[in-house]
Amino acid sequence: MSRPLITVSLLALALAACQGQSPAPAAGDPAAATATAVDSEQDRAFAALAARYLDEGLALSPVAATQIGDHRFDAELDDLGAAGRKASADWTRTMLAGLEAIDAAALSREHQVDALILRNQLEGSLWDLETMQSWAWDPQVYSGLAGGAIYSLMAREFAPMPERLKSAAARMEKIPALLAQARENLDPARVPKTHAETVARQNRGIFTLVDTFITPNADQLQGADRERLDAAIAALRTAVEEHQAWLDGTLVPNAKGDFRIGAERYDQKLRFSLNSSLGREEIRSRAEAELARVRDEMYAVAKIVLKDRAGAPETPDQPSEDQRQAAIEAAMELANEDRPGRDEVVDFAKHTLEVATDFVRAHDIVTVPDDPVKIILMPEFQRGFSVAYCDSPGPLDKGLDTYYAISPIPDDWNDGQVTSFLREYNKRMIHVLTIHEAMPGHYLEGAHSANHPSTLRAALRSGPFAEGWAVYTERVLADAGYLDHDPLFRLMQLKFYARSVGNAILDQGIHVENWTKEQAMDLMVRRTFQQQSEAEGKWIRAQLSSTQLATYFVGAQEHFDMRRAAEDKAGEAFDMKQYHDRVLAQGAPPVRFARQLLLDEPIR
Repeated sequence: MSRPLITVSLLALALAACQGQSPAPAAGDPAAATATAVDSEQDRAFAALAARYLDEGLALSPVAATQIGDHRFDAELDDLGAAGRKASADWTRTMLAGLEAIDAAALSREHQVDALILRNQLEGSLWDLETMQSWAWDPQVYSGLAGGAIYSLMAREFAPMPERLKSAAARMEKIPALLAQARENLDPARVPKTHAETVARQNRGIFTLVDTFITPNADQLQGADRERLDAAIAALRTAVEEHQAWLDGTLVPNAKGDFRIGAERYDQKLRFSLNSSLGREEIRSRAEAELARVRDEMYAVAKIVLKDRAGAPETPDQPSEDQRQAAIEAAMELANEDRPGRDEVVDFAKHTLEVATDFVRAHDIVTVPDDPVKIILMPEFQRGFSVAYCDSPGPLDKGLDTYYAISPIPDDWNDGQVTSFLREYNKRMIHVLTIHEAMPGHYLEGAHSANHPSTLRAALRSGPFAEGWAVYTERVLADAGYLDHDPLFRLMQLKFYARSVGNAILDQGIHVENWTKEQAMDLMVRRTFQQQSEAEGKWIRAQLSSTQLATYFVGAQEHFDMRRAAEDKAGEAFDMKQYHDRVLAQGAPPVRFARQLLLDEPIR
């Protein structure tokens, strides 16, 4: 998985987790905000509007601004009180009015795309403020902002440590007010029990951020600055404990909301979240058909793996459902047993990065950036959920490194936990993860996309584009013969893909079709072959979020569709490397817009 952003911005300006380095100019420069040279009155008007969006919008969402790489507001914190929400809503309507005044048909094609992306963002932000009202029922909004306020300042070296510590002190001074806003805004009758319990467990995690990033560096401040930092930390600890008492004593016991958002709100949120050509019903039908196809392909691979193996289950050409299931599980068991030792995960992941990079270069898959991704140990407080993620700076931060963070097994895990984790993330699965997270997945995509000149597009880059590309590349390398056409690697790649397909079904099943936990677990454990512990965690995640789980499948489907359309158009002249480079040169807009730009289709 890619590293999730800790913050949830009021204006939903949060980016996909893996961002490339960006050479973009300052947000306030109109020429920097747009994708093409200004060549008409309408283009000039849109360029000015885009620059205003970046300038004023980020002022309303300081934590998101820091993540994006605009550091003008590093000492500020989002205002989720009534006045702050009204200011955001009023401003958003003003921006929409400005967009309405522009004749979209007179814009350049690049500007047409950016205008549609901006409209979706503005309308989605207003819908969340006024209709979805996450601020009134989702306590994760506040815990995310509190954690992100610190993490986004301290995790990356975009400025000298003393400067970042001063900003952190200013933000910590404001977090008690944010927590007070949470207690005022949240209606326990609307808060789902799972959300309340999760945030109650995580609330004190902000102490880990302070103890990890701030306390060890506090000596770099002296005099009044150090006194202010110490006072801010002390006040924060008191405020967090006060909030914990409210969470445990008031919110959790009285949380009565339904975590299922229902069909109407799901469809609206899906439209804003994905900005896709695919709607809910088509996503569901394609996902069910794709899962059936993938299971058939997994069975075909299992037959190869199990051929002439003593004690293997039967593998007839026309299997029953039970025979198909048994064969796939038996073949996968061979991969599950080939796993790194408890202390070997990091070194093995480094090895897979070398293998994947060499393979991409040797097979001319896509242009590889000159500077390799840097491997780091995952920070301790983020360990235990995945074996790896891609962590890159925001698009306005220049000259900072991109990291492929790898997790060693936590010291306090018992043998059972370790075994379950490494069965899911066995050696071949770590290869798949490296392809997805780094090469040629998230890291490489981010590095290419950062070269696009539109700052607005970088700030509003598409999660489905990024996640879909990463899933797409898993199949590209498998089809190219990665690991010498190893059938067990292909089986793990198919399992990882089946998990993405299943995510889209699970998301709708829970939020629209009122699935029980038993139905959800059957999909995850039996139909998509996930370990029980992995499935248990996904059941919680699916309650805590909606529509995000669909991004992997939807993005991948649109990438596969675009590839087929490009092949049909080019015929024998199709060149895979050239195609991939051109796709990534679009700056990570929603995939449908990338396709329209790439294939000269009408922008709509």
